Amino acid sequence: MNPDTIVLIAEDDDGHAALIEKNLRRAGMARPCHRLRDGQETLEFLSGSGQNQWGKGWYRYLLLLDINLPRINGIEVLRRMKKHEVLKQVPVLMLSTTDDPKEVETCHSLGCNFYLTKPTEPDAFAQVIARLGSFLDVVTVPGIRLGPPSGISLN
Repeated sequence: MNPDTIVLIAEDDDGHAALIEKNLRRAGMARPCHRLRDGQETLEFLSGSGQNQWGKGWYRYLLLLDINLPRINGIEVLRRMKKHEVLKQVPVLMLSTTDDPKEVETCHSLGCNFYLTKPTEPDAFAQVIARLGSFLDVVTVPGIRLGPPSGISLN
């Protein structure tokens, strides 16, 4: 992954978020991570209307997006991102505890790049995320240009 890529972790569960970052690091990924706790916060961050301190310029984001987020679920976040001219370029990896084929198909049809089923057993979950970290370390992510609030619809 490009050295300036920021991994955004949209995950409401504190334990899962900690496991994700810990095991990405354990796999050797040294990229900065930024946690977002719900769908609303994720959209606000990406649109520049929330706590996004990155300012104007080119950024490389890769979003790990939990489906079952409070306030706005991950599928709706994905839908809104992929309708946006700039944010549609951000690679999105959906995370879910379900492997329901309808949900997987919905996410892919909306433009997610990958769909990962989170194992329910903690050790298996840690192993899957460690493998993901190895993968993410070699992925090239496109840059996007962020300026003033990018106009993502939060409604």
